[in-house]
This record gives sequence, C-alpha cells and structure tokens, in this order.
Amino acid sequence: MDLSLLSELNDLRSTRRAAILATSLSNGSQRLIRKEDDYSADPLAEEFSKRFRSGKSGIVQEDTEDVFLTVSVPSPRLVIIGAVHISQALVPIARIAGLDVSVIDPRTAFATEDRFPGSSLKAEWPEDVLKEAPLDAYTAVAAVTHDPKIDDFPLIEALKTGCFYVGALGSRKTHGKRLERFREAGVAPELFDRIDAPIGLDIGAASPEEIAVSVLGSIIKALRKAPESSE
Repeated sequence: MDLSLLSELNDLRSTRRAAILATSLSNGSQRLIRKEDDYSADPLAEEFSKRFRSGKSGIVQEDTEDVFLTVSVPSPRLVIIGAVHISQALVPIARIAGLDVSVIDPRTAFATEDRFPGSSLKAEWPEDVLKEAPLDAYTAVAAVTHDPKIDDFPLIEALKTGCFYVGALGSRKTHGKRLERFREAGVAPELFDRIDAPIGLDIGAASPEEIAVSVLGSIIKALRKAPESSE
C-alpha cells in the first residue's frame, strides 16, 4: 500500500472527513477520493457517491478490471437541540439505528439525568458546546425547543457547516419567521431549502413518540438516499 495515501487516509479519519481508497486488483495501483473534492470526472463517480452514502466497502468493476473500494466514512452523529418529550423518545431509537446521539439544552429544568439517563447530555448553551465539539458533514441537527434563542445558532451553524440533515420543529408560520431572522443574520437564502421544516416525514405523527419516529426517518433518508432532483 502507498504509505503516503495511508497517512492521508488516517488524517482524514482523525478529522471526521470521508474518503475512499480505490485499489486495482490487477496491478495494485491506488488512488484516494475525498468526498469534499469534485470527483465527477472519475469513471467510478456514481459508485463513489453510492458508497459515501452506504459506507460499505467492496469490489466494483472499472472498464475490464476489478477495483476494491475501501470506504472510510465517519460514524453518523445526531445533535438534538432541546431536552423535550420528543427528544426523550428520539434518543433511544436513534441509538438503535446506530447514531451517536447528544442532547443540548441550557434549561436545567429540562436537561436532567432523570429525563435522559445515560445520554450525552449537555446542560449548556449550544454556542459553548459546539465550540468544543463542532458540527460536520456527517452530523444531523434536530432543533426542537421552539425557542429561537436556543435553536437559531445551531441551525445556522448546521447550514454553514453542511450537516447532512438540518431539521427544525415548528409550523410553517413559525418557520417563515425563522427564515426572516436568518436573512437578517446574513445566511445565504439558497441554503434555506436544506432545512426540514416542519421537521420529520409527513406520516401524520401526533404524539412525541410518533414525531420522533418521523424525525428519525427523515435523518436516515438524508443519510442514505441521494438528494431528489428539483426538476
């Protein structure tokens, strides 16, 4: 193996950045594909995109030779903003789905160990928590407090960072006011369509538990499926 490529791959892993090492099984030649780069001209571009979503390594065919793809993607994370009833239902099912989950809420009356036993709970302001644990492309953010003072900052950071999922609780009217605040804060309007609001899949969810299921469905869809064409 090319040691320089191995070193670079390890550096990418340490900073939670995705990459694929493509190795020819006929001659041993290798190339490293970073998700952040433009690889659209590569003959395996479509396959790379699929593998970045699935996270699965394996053999593919390029022209007449077999190529082994070693896929390295960070483990997906979910940052929930708000220690509310929906969050209590969402934490355990998101963990079952394989997400590394954390809950952030500065309101100590809500953010208690009794309500979130064994979870990665941060009873602090999102601004402070995200300085120590910044968002990235393999992080989903779900803001559910209904309080702009708590929700807005992490939502804006999620848009700027390119989180794979950005969801926010609230009616369409509430979301419209949210977007007005984001415009005033200088957020690029072309990013607004990335916000899943009202949050979750439209399955008619009513209870906190049902809403949690719909949110997890939206997160998994964003992680595993290619974006739908707007055409």
